[in-house]
Amino acid sequence: MITTRSVTLSMEPGRRDADRIRLWSLREDVLVEGDPDRDRLVVVNKWGETRIDAPGELVRESLRRMTLGPISLLNVGPQELPEGAAPTDVAGRRRRDWARLREVLELLGDLIVHSLGVEDGEGPLLSAVPLARNAVFQLSGVDLQRPVRLSRFAAMRAHEGELLLESPLAAYQVVLHRPLASATVAALSAPTAVQNLAAQLPASKDLLSDIVAYLAAAGVVQFGEWGPGSARARFAEDEEPNLIAWSHHDLQFHARSRMGRHGGPTGAVYPHAGTLPSPPVVKPLPRGRRFPLYRPVLSDLAAADPPLTAVLESLRPCQDLADRQLTAEQIGELLFRAARIRSMSPASAGEVTYGISDRPYLSIHGLHELELYLSLDRCTGLPRGIFHYDPQGHALTLLNESQVDLEELLDLASVATGTTRRPPVLITMTARVARSSWMYRGIAYSLALTHVGALQQTLCLAATAMGLAVCVPAIDPGESADAALGLEWPAEVGIGEFIVGYRRMAPGPHTNGL
Repeated sequence: MITTRSVTLSMEPGRRDADRIRLWSLREDVLVEGDPDRDRLVVVNKWGETRIDAPGELVRESLRRMTLGPISLLNVGPQELPEGAAPTDVAGRRRRDWARLREVLELLGDLIVHSLGVEDGEGPLLSAVPLARNAVFQLSGVDLQRPVRLSRFAAMRAHEGELLLESPLAAYQVVLHRPLASATVAALSAPTAVQNLAAQLPASKDLLSDIVAYLAAAGVVQFGEWGPGSARARFAEDEEPNLIAWSHHDLQFHARSRMGRHGGPTGAVYPHAGTLPSPPVVKPLPRGRRFPLYRPVLSDLAAADPPLTAVLESLRPCQDLADRQLTAEQIGELLFRAARIRSMSPASAGEVTYGISDRPYLSIHGLHELELYLSLDRCTGLPRGIFHYDPQGHALTLLNESQVDLEELLDLASVATGTTRRPPVLITMTARVARSSWMYRGIAYSLALTHVGALQQTLCLAATAMGLAVCVPAIDPGESADAALGLEWPAEVGIGEFIVGYRRMAPGPHTNGL
């Protein structure tokens, strides 16, 4: 069988094919500067600086125009030559200029935005924007009959009035400027072939082939092979062991919460400093009966506590807790050791000011976005109910006396631990995400998860030193917790749990980790 192949746009920077145009530009955060002391351009970008010696006029003019938006390099035009130059000199000069331009474009590959245009005056169809250092955009011919589909890790969202296509596997994100590009992406949600797309969409096979070629070069679509009888397509990412282990959401979250494969500034860039006030260090106290907690003497604890190594080596999770009650004094000591505010102070970064606090567990920059809620079932000295912990005043406020709400949370915790016995104390951790997103862009939620782990470990160590048993259940009470705790979702969201009590069984090896 003869397979028909579509000829995609030429890789030559100055070529155009029929009415389809290859357009070039630089990322919006790239700055091209001239060196006043020598024949050099300096390209400044988020990964550092790239120096281009002896660039030549074609390179200078091309990069200047590429900083303004997508251009056809063919339109940069031939450079002027000395009067009287021979035709062979003109041709040789032009070849050298274009060869130098190709070298520079290859050098700046991870800074170049590749756009696909058509000659209708309406702007590009789509643009592939590099996200990763050393990103490579390689256009290849498209087999019209070969199966193709979106990567199962790809996701599309609205962004600044356009649609944005992303995948954690891709070194590029694709901006879909026009409806034809969006419709093509939608048609690739299931395995198909370019020859089938042409029957569904108002575009030629050549244009659709080029759209698919751009999406493939960006890494957001996958080519496969038809199975026996062409009944079912097979794609490598569905059978790759390292990818099978990842769900779409987990890998997307990982990629989004690390520096690198997403556009825009990331990290401590204070994205809301000019529009929103810094959220308070301490959440305003809720209404309800207030119960001051016991404050142990730290010198007494230091003298009586077992060594850290002994605590670490004896720490074991215990899912099956005894019926024995805890005391209000033990609750006070545990929270004092692990979660109280030791001090508060102002902080600043340039003209930006905000408040921070010091507590016994780790929190980046002292932001401490976590809140603690206690669901008490069996605790002498405190009533049954749901409480909020005030880390500054070291006290509990009774939020909710509903036995239905309390028992629902405790029952969910017992199911998560695989027992029928309700835990005496369930601690629910929530995050006021604005405390960290006010400073950090793109990684605020992942930081909150890091802080939850730090707090859980601190609680584990403190409780073990006190002779108590602990468990970190895999539980997601969802809307039940939101309602029972009175959370204003998504301003404050549930993010972790912790159970403490007395061990029912003798210590021994356990298969379940913390």
